Amino acid sequence: MWLKDSSIGRKLVMSISGLALVFFLIFHGCMNLALVFSEEAYNTICRLLGANWYALVGTLGLAFLVLVHFCYGIYLTIQNRAARGNDKYAVRGKKEGVDWASENMLVLGFVVIGFIVLHLYNFWYKMQFAEIIGVQTGAFDPHNGAAFVKALFTTPVSGQIYCGLYLIWLTALWFHLNHGVWSAMHTMGLNNLKWEKRTKVIGCIIATIAVLPFAVVVFYYLGMGIGMLCA
Repeated sequence: MWLKDSSIGRKLVMSISGLALVFFLIFHGCMNLALVFSEEAYNTICRLLGANWYALVGTLGLAFLVLVHFCYGIYLTIQNRAARGNDKYAVRGKKEGVDWASENMLVLGFVVIGFIVLHLYNFWYKMQFAEIIGVQTGAFDPHNGAAFVKALFTTPVSGQIYCGLYLIWLTALWFHLNHGVWSAMHTMGLNNLKWEKRTKVIGCIIATIAVLPFAVVVFYYLGMGIGMLCA
């Protein structure tokens, strides 16, 4: 099959699955940003995206995309290491300014996946999954997600540790997306001299748009938690 056996096909699968996940991150980040303005609005969004059939279908689709992207990433990395020695990520013509991210995409990917697991445990398991099975899996009501998020990020000491961990995750995610978006556009043909600088800027902008809402929420609660510690 072309998408599996062809190098270009495998890169195309990585590109399409990666860009789809980027769009989801932007949506998810904007949803989370509601926390800064209105806890009621955030809880309303959570109810709309709770144990509804369309939310469950979307969750399964996202899980499939993550699995495909991760497996193809490992496969491409193994192939490229075997074929090109020390090169660690399959992007033709590495350019100045993306070398570090290019050479560490797999490591960044593992960091991102690790924190996705933590994120799923902290939020999906204790909110959507709890609603699906009808059993409370955490100390807070799964229907009051805003209170849970606030408690997780503002509880003295542990909340600040969680904020720090999430900021590490967001930093790794930004580097991964910055290079990944550029790589996807490169794979899709925007790799000539005319588009080279443009794709770098676009990659940086999209990565920032995807990560910034999450960072705003973390810093918002980090400041709140530090204020509670100092009170």
